[in-house]
Amino acid sequence: MSTTAEPVARTDAAPDRVRQVGVRGISARVSVRPGVGRLAQAPPLLLCNGIGISFEALQPFVDALDPERGVVRFDVPGVGGSALPPTPYPIAALSSWVTALMARLGHPRFDVLGLSWGGGLAQQLAVQSPRKVRRVVLVATGTGALMVPAKPEVLRIMSTPRRHRDPAYAATVAPTIYGGSMRTDPARGAALLHAATRSGPKRGYYYQLAAMAGWTSLPFLPLLRQPTLVVGGTDDPIIPVANPRMQAAMIPRARLHLYDGGHLGLVTEADELAPVIDDFLDEEHA
Repeated sequence: MSTTAEPVARTDAAPDRVRQVGVRGISARVSVRPGVGRLAQAPPLLLCNGIGISFEALQPFVDALDPERGVVRFDVPGVGGSALPPTPYPIAALSSWVTALMARLGHPRFDVLGLSWGGGLAQQLAVQSPRKVRRVVLVATGTGALMVPAKPEVLRIMSTPRRHRDPAYAATVAPTIYGGSMRTDPARGAALLHAATRSGPKRGYYYQLAAMAGWTSLPFLPLLRQPTLVVGGTDDPIIPVANPRMQAAMIPRARLHLYDGGHLGLVTEADELAPVIDDFLDEEHA
């Protein structure tokens, strides 16, 4: 059974409604902003978060999007307000669960945007459910086990959820792992992780890491048929810029957009990137 919380107040769009939805025995915390006006009947944009963060972390980007666009956000099982699954899940199983979630919400067809870890999920959704996913946006993400890797120090920091639980530590490591504006304002990185987001149980973070163990999208990128926008930062320590360049070259209907920023550019430079993404998603509605 679903329970509905108070809507999040907005003055320029339909209100976001946050609720718990049961999907295949797992209670998922979701936020739905209905499409209105000219986009009332358009497929909504599903946002797939980075590792260890709840959907609130993407609020600056959602606020910068076209207010008529429908947006669906969710906490990955075991993260934020979604229940911990009984066992770790492979990414293919999570992809199937997400399509079931969208069907439960009444959206058999949708666009998908994946940030960082969520970009891996977006790629899996695109190849696994080609009739359900209309368009794809990949932001600051790679191809999994086979990609140009980050430096060892960055990978070491990313191997634990400590930055999501310790604001002081997050501020210390933000310049190293996020780059971009975090190099000159590291406290902002800590604020983005701690101001509104929930981390959930520690096991949820490790379940997310395990989901991608041994996974790579590299062999199936040429099979993607959806129009795809690949977005990457030129100063992203986690995802070196060679990765988005490679993805855009391998996906048949892809285009590349590079911005001068770091790993969290989608939220720190939301006013710059949201119009680029809106234009891409709107091309069929022009």
